[in-house]
Amino acid sequence: MAAFLQWRRFVFFDKETVKDPSENGKNFQLPVGISACDSGRGHIVLGDMDGQIWFLTRSLQLSSFQAYKLRVTHLYQLKQHNILVSVGQDEAGINPLVKVWNLDKKDSGSPLCTRIFPAIPGNKPTEVSCLSVHENLNFMAIGFTDGSVVLTKGDITRDRHSKTLSLHEGNCPITGLAFRQAGKVTHLFVATLEKVQCYTLSVKEYPRIELDTHGCALYCSALTDPSQDSQFIVAGDDCVYLYQPDERGPCFAFDGHKLLTHWHRGYLLLLTHNNKSPKSDYGSRQTSPTEKHILTIYDLDNKFIAYSAAFDDVIDVLAEWGSFYVLTRDKTLYMLQEKDTQTKLEMLFKKNLFVMAINLAKSQHLDNDGLSEIFRQYGDHLYVKGDHDGAIQQYIRTIGKLEPSYVIRKFLDAQRIHNLTAYLQALHRQSLANADHTTLLLNCYTKLKDSSKLEEFIKSNESEVHFDVEIAIKVLRQAGYHSHAVFLAERHMHHEWYLKIQLEDLKNYQEALRYIGRLPFDQAESNMKRYGKILMHHVPESTTILLKHLCTDYHPSKDSTDRDSLDRPAENKANPEEFIPVFANNPRELRAFLEHMIKVDPFSPEGVYDTLLELRLQDWAHEQDPGKKKVLQEAALSLLRSDNTVFDKALVLCQMHNFKEGVLYLYEKGKLYQQIMHYHMQNEEYGKVVEACKRYGDSEVCLWEQALGYFARKEENCKAYISEVLQHIDENNLMPPLLVVQTLAHNSTASLSVIKDYLINKMERETQQIEGDERKIRQYREETAHLRAEIQELKTCAKIFQKTKCSMCNSPLELPSVHFLCGHSFHQHCLESFAESEAECPTCTPENRKVMDMLRVQDQKRDLHDNFHRQLKCSNDGFSVIADYFGRGVFNKLTLITDPPGGKSGAGNLEAEFNRDLLINTKRNV
Repeated sequence: MAAFLQWRRFVFFDKETVKDPSENGKNFQLPVGISACDSGRGHIVLGDMDGQIWFLTRSLQLSSFQAYKLRVTHLYQLKQHNILVSVGQDEAGINPLVKVWNLDKKDSGSPLCTRIFPAIPGNKPTEVSCLSVHENLNFMAIGFTDGSVVLTKGDITRDRHSKTLSLHEGNCPITGLAFRQAGKVTHLFVATLEKVQCYTLSVKEYPRIELDTHGCALYCSALTDPSQDSQFIVAGDDCVYLYQPDERGPCFAFDGHKLLTHWHRGYLLLLTHNNKSPKSDYGSRQTSPTEKHILTIYDLDNKFIAYSAAFDDVIDVLAEWGSFYVLTRDKTLYMLQEKDTQTKLEMLFKKNLFVMAINLAKSQHLDNDGLSEIFRQYGDHLYVKGDHDGAIQQYIRTIGKLEPSYVIRKFLDAQRIHNLTAYLQALHRQSLANADHTTLLLNCYTKLKDSSKLEEFIKSNESEVHFDVEIAIKVLRQAGYHSHAVFLAERHMHHEWYLKIQLEDLKNYQEALRYIGRLPFDQAESNMKRYGKILMHHVPESTTILLKHLCTDYHPSKDSTDRDSLDRPAENKANPEEFIPVFANNPRELRAFLEHMIKVDPFSPEGVYDTLLELRLQDWAHEQDPGKKKVLQEAALSLLRSDNTVFDKALVLCQMHNFKEGVLYLYEKGKLYQQIMHYHMQNEEYGKVVEACKRYGDSEVCLWEQALGYFARKEENCKAYISEVLQHIDENNLMPPLLVVQTLAHNSTASLSVIKDYLINKMERETQQIEGDERKIRQYREETAHLRAEIQELKTCAKIFQKTKCSMCNSPLELPSVHFLCGHSFHQHCLESFAESEAECPTCTPENRKVMDMLRVQDQKRDLHDNFHRQLKCSNDGFSVIADYFGRGVFNKLTLITDPPGGKSGAGNLEAEFNRDLLINTKRNV
């Protein structure tokens, strides 16, 4: 029970007298003799003692129609339908009539009356005390002064669709009726002077529950809004009770004799006067004309009095158009206009009633911005009073609307760090913290040395993480909470931070290496490139093992329970060449890594083989044991023979380490035969020089010339080598004798005896060649003379054909036959069958064609030479022309024949002329 005397009083309503706009600001006058009132559907309905029903619109326009002949006693305006139900009298005596009016339809200018029926239950003459209609138009309840209640069920607007029954019988007048609808269940509250009861109308036989043993006076009951669970209000002289259909609810001790009770939009309106009257006073509003009434408006949710004022002899209080209207018997109409929410809040702020302002704002459904401003002002008020704990709780409620820096600045003092921590925690819980807030919160934890709170903050569920993890890691690391930072980095997979802390702060190299081994391939590869040198320096063996896995067939390591998992990731391989710099100061591990790579993957990058070759050459160069040196030499050569090294790099490495076998192998592999010669010459390996000429001289004949020049420049006794070289030059005719003599002239130790045999052999062969050439000249001259004589004979003498046999079939000749000047004869049919041309002798044709081809080639060469000289003369780049002709083989000549001077041209012309004459033949048909 709450005493209203303890409630605060406010003036949340503005009182003004309603003025008549048509009377120049005079007070609006109500009709005389008002006996019933109600409101709804945009108008106020009034009934008077003359039987008229008046309608007052918002523009203060009055209209009326005659509803009864005598008077109107009760009115009920439905809120969801434009239906008005009235009770009145048409005849003198106790005979109340119920009329149902359809305000949307007109009958002779008046609303249409859709139903009239007598209200008296049975034949008992009794007066109507109260009236209530259900909004669904299916129920209407009428209460009487004799304690009975008549219920009309069905369509109340029509006679034939409804039936009337007596629901309640009693001895005490009915003072209040109200329908309550909850889902499909319909209840009817019935209040008398002595009891409060509830009927369930949706159940057959209408069961009844007695809720209380004391009742209320007439007009002192009402039904709350659905937002208040549609409770039934009963206002007694001492208390106001609220009832549910099955029990009594809370009560409020509002003293004073109650004359009228209304409920509207969360407000309870009570009209009272201080003179208490006995409970049996049925018509409590029938007071003297000069009596003062007190109208009080209560806010039951927020526990304050919104308005209280005295009025002279109030008839009724109605709610319409967003305001309350007070009707008095002096025909004056007062309007109580509710102040706007902001005005009401400002009134509360002035009195520092922030809790009440918050409750009021919530009940008025103020938006979040408005509530946040109230919380801020309340927090400021508490902060000024020194209640920092209470202030921070109010500031927390402003999160999301109020700028956090406004609060943080107030609590940056170290003595209020607990309050600041609470605010920052709430800011993170709502995921509204930025990086600076996270930094500040973690600094608060570290200053307070509150490890439990710190662990709770960073070890919250992943779904509850409301901060920037990277910022948190930075702050924890800076504050020295390395274990917490490592936990956070590992949990949220900030691999770089985890490794940085482990390696730079905790120096836990083995743990960092284990962590890298659990990462996906791409991240493991990048982190090994970044931290590989540090790990190799401190844990070389484990680092080498991980790099081997990373460059062969990498799979992230898992817990023992997951190692046998069938779900294997895709095969990943890193490029081992990229990790060679990691082993800069660890040659032993590098050698093991590279040997593992070429063993597992023979197609490893060339850089792997080059680096391993360099390591093996270094070992070979520093090894003193001949046996081990031989093994290392074979190992280095095996790498060179694998064809996986880069030629230039390998050659440089072998030259740097003076690895003779490797250098010679690479020279031979690259067909650098002259470099092989130069290498042997530099090392004065005379036998190897001659051997190189023998091996590679067929590919490059200039090697023999270089060898001869090399030995000729030597002052030592190299007669044996010179003789051997000269012998090969002589056998293959590689150099002119004069050039040989000039070359050997540089050697002071080479005497004539060295080249005596060479010169004798050379001169003998040239003598033999000259003799052979002279014999050919004589032969050609004799043949030419014979041919000339034969040609002359053919030109001057007759040719007798004495052949008796065919040169083709060797059968005796028969006519017709064909004879050629060459002396061959053929049957004509044989010639036609076998000869390609009738103008040529089939027997002599092959030889003749050879001769003609030779002549044609000579002519073409003559033309080619002319064309060559012409292009050479006209071209700006003569070298390119010569190179082009060399490429086409124009100057290739396999055999050189030296003709004596003066005889070459004549012999050639004679031979050409002879060939032409010989090919002239005559075809005769005999």
